[in-house]
Amino acid sequence: MKHDLAKIPEIIGRYPQQESSLIMVLQDIQKEFNYLPCEALEQTAEALHVPLSKVFSVSTFYNAFSLTKKGDVVVRVCIGTACHIRGARQIQEQLETALKIQAGETTRDEKFTLEVVGCVGACAMAPVVLTNEQYHAQCKVHTVKKLVSKR
Repeated sequence: MKHDLAKIPEIIGRYPQQESSLIMVLQDIQKEFNYLPCEALEQTAEALHVPLSKVFSVSTFYNAFSLTKKGDVVVRVCIGTACHIRGARQIQEQLETALKIQAGETTRDEKFTLEVVGCVGACAMAPVVLTNEQYHAQCKVHTVKKLVSKR
């Protein structure tokens, strides 16, 4: 799937052309493309008069940003202590099997990306799986396939 990179100048143009706009610009680019294309980082650096190295530094420092393409649906399996104790690894394995990818990968059709995260702060609901920003509480190995099959 090819993204319309012509949207980048419009996104950058929403903000003052200065360094203080950097994170807001990157957030909007991330929202538009589901990752930060290299071309977008280059254009951002030039427009905001910020060294490209600083743009890359900010882009790699914050976990909210990704330099690699992600699927339309990002599935995050919490593997924090409470989730781990309640079967998060088995849920992860079930999702890997259902999606035919490993954690950290994206399906060929770019529909799903599977990630594992240290904690989502919802320990009382463990084990937890997120699809994009939607929480799925007390997931079970035998039902987790439904999270990705109905999409």
